[in-house]
Amino acid sequence: MIVIRSQVALRDVSGQEITEFLLNCTHEAYQAWWPGVHLRMHMLRPGPGPDHVGDRVLMDEFIGRRRVRMSGEVVAAVPGQTITWQLRPGVRLPVRLTLELTEAVAGVEVRHTITAGWGGLGRLADPLFRLYFTRGFAAAMDEHVHTEFPLLRDRIRTS
Repeated sequence: MIVIRSQVALRDVSGQEITEFLLNCTHEAYQAWWPGVHLRMHMLRPGPGPDHVGDRVLMDEFIGRRRVRMSGEVVAAVPGQTITWQLRPGVRLPVRLTLELTEAVAGVEVRHTITAGWGGLGRLADPLFRLYFTRGFAAAMDEHVHTEFPLLRDRIRTS
C-alpha cells in the first residue's frame, strides 16, 4: 500500500466551509481558486442523493510539473469532516484521495491522504503504482497541498 499524506493548519476557516466548497465546486470556482494550476473541474454525473456520495467528477490540475487528470467518485462525505474520492476512469481503481478536517483553535487542520494499492493477492501488483506515485510526486503533492489550501481559505473569505 502506498500512502502519501500532507497536513496543513488553516486559520479563519472551518471544515464545513471547505467541504461545502469542494462538494459544490464549479469549473469557474475551481479555476479561480488557483489560476493556471487548477485547469478543470466539473460534474460528470451527480450521485443519487443529497449527500454527494456517488457524485462523479473530473479534476484536471498540475501537481508540480506533472499534469494530473482524474475522474473520481465521492465514496464518503461527512460535511465539515471528511470527503473521499475513489479514482474511477471507467472502473474503480484502488486509489483514493481523502480529506480529513479537524476543527482546531481559530481554524481547521486539514489532512490530505492519497492511498493506492490492493489487498489480498492483488497487492502483488502494487509495485506498478510506484511507477506513478514516486517520491518526487509525493514531494510535489506536499508542496501543492501547502499552497492550495491557504489559497482555498482566501478564496472562501473573499467569496
